[in-house]
Amino acid sequence: MYLTRTIETFFLKASSQFPVMLLTGARQVGKTTLLQHLGKNQRLYVTLDDPLILTLAKNDPALFMQRFPPPVLIDEIQYAPQLLPYIKMEVDQNRRPGMFWLTGSQQFHLMMGVSESLAGRVGIVELLGLSRWERIGQGLLSTPFVPSPEVITQRERLSATMSLQELYHIIWRGSFPAIALDENVDRGLFFSSYTQTYLQRDVRDLAQVGDQTAFLRFLRATAARTARLLNVAELARDADVAPNTAKRWISILQASGVIYLLQPYHSNVTKRLVKSPKIYFTDTGLAAWLTEWSTPDTLEAGAMSGAILETWIMGEALKSWRHSGLDAPFYFYRDKDQKEIDLVIFTDGIVYPLEFKKTASPSVAIARSFSTLEKHGARLGPGAVICLVKRSLPLSAQTWAVPVGLI
Repeated sequence: MYLTRTIETFFLKASSQFPVMLLTGARQVGKTTLLQHLGKNQRLYVTLDDPLILTLAKNDPALFMQRFPPPVLIDEIQYAPQLLPYIKMEVDQNRRPGMFWLTGSQQFHLMMGVSESLAGRVGIVELLGLSRWERIGQGLLSTPFVPSPEVITQRERLSATMSLQELYHIIWRGSFPAIALDENVDRGLFFSSYTQTYLQRDVRDLAQVGDQTAFLRFLRATAARTARLLNVAELARDADVAPNTAKRWISILQASGVIYLLQPYHSNVTKRLVKSPKIYFTDTGLAAWLTEWSTPDTLEAGAMSGAILETWIMGEALKSWRHSGLDAPFYFYRDKDQKEIDLVIFTDGIVYPLEFKKTASPSVAIARSFSTLEKHGARLGPGAVICLVKRSLPLSAQTWAVPVGLI
């Protein structure tokens, strides 16, 4: 079963401008399925997961290019960066839009090769897991989320509310299409296989990690800290690795699309860079599996209940922007007086503050920190408390309570 992805419109528009398109993202988020669907059997499909094709690409890239001429879709391009200069030469000789569609599950080394070989010739787009809007068949109607009354009202017309049990079932299974769309897929087997593939392919290639057991222990410790401030020293201690190793491995998790780092908000850009980010897993199902929650009910009632809900909401907001082809202008706020705001969306000179709460009875007191943003010279827009209410309702003139299903 294919579900329409929000990013389709942007990808096709970009492909009409660039000769090369690169779709990146974590493994199993649906990159190949999306591009095969968009290609409609009108371009060759080549996967570098095939050992024979990979050998040809590495040993004789010129012959590879002759055998697989454009328009072509090349899957997992990071395994053969030798192809990139030849793609550049082909583009320079016969430049036309949409010649090459590429996918890559790794951004770390891949981006280096792309920037060196294909500068000015490639459009780079990132795909995350299924959003709730894509899951309910409204992918093409999804727009970047901001908590304005217009956006909230529009979304309320398109989406039904979720029960607490439905919500945590979605969170527990995660957003990888293979498991999110088929209840018959064994969750434990899927994530066990996924993790082993990730460890044996991506991690090995990115950083030559010798002790995969230590890396898996580090991965579990990181999952337990989703929606928390990143403290590298504490994480290194709990995972029993050196701090420098932990710092390098965080970069690997970020580069391979497993985590997202949310930077702090400050009106002074330089000061943003010296503060610790918050860490979020991009897939709540993987985070829940790594931290060994065996059912949606135990997850909902357990110690990670609030953090995993915050992680899911952050992921949905992130998808609404990234799948529209836009960088997400996301930050969090925390000051020396311990005033905190979970998410600050800064766009067009306006800041939109959001709080995430596991409550069905929100009060305006939850949003009391929103006004502190004005001290930084920010132009304050509408704010929202994303929570478990059944329908949106105003808490004050500038703040709404918004159901989680509308994010």
